[in-house]
Amino acid sequence: MESAILLHKDEMTRMLERLAYQVLEKHGDCASVMLVGIQRRGADLARRLAALLSARVRRPVALGTLDINLYRDDWTSLAGKPQIGESNIPDSVDGATIILVDDVLYTGRTIRAALEALLDYGRPRKVELMVLVDRGHRELPIHADYVGRTVNTGHDEQVNVLLEERDGRDEVRLNGKN
Repeated sequence: MESAILLHKDEMTRMLERLAYQVLEKHGDCASVMLVGIQRRGADLARRLAALLSARVRRPVALGTLDINLYRDDWTSLAGKPQIGESNIPDSVDGATIILVDDVLYTGRTIRAALEALLDYGRPRKVELMVLVDRGHRELPIHADYVGRTVNTGHDEQVNVLLEERDGRDEVRLNGKN
């Protein structure tokens, strides 16, 4: 399988810092902001962003994680049973500005599921979306408010985000067909 590195560790670090500054520019002290990472790699990225934002505003920024597996529209067609992870929304979402964080935005179906799952916790004032990579090919009318990098891909290609926390290294790869 053909593979190319899209982002190295240093580029990912700079990109996350830039995304954090964009949030600060839009939301100031982030007092009503809660970052919610979509399990698994979106949650890891949200933790990193929360640390960056917390250091800048000199207080903890609210952070949660969201498992969307029961909300997926394809779980009945997946081989085997869906693996159910844990959601952790520590504060009320009512009236908050939620920034959903995920690694890759593709068809929009993951985000649709995340929105449905999030609404089970209450009614946010606003929901924004942050992704590390937007690869296009939307099937639903969903767009990201914060994008690390936009990459033009084919349907037969795959973007893989590798993170130190899970994979032992930080890297984004584009994998193509043989």
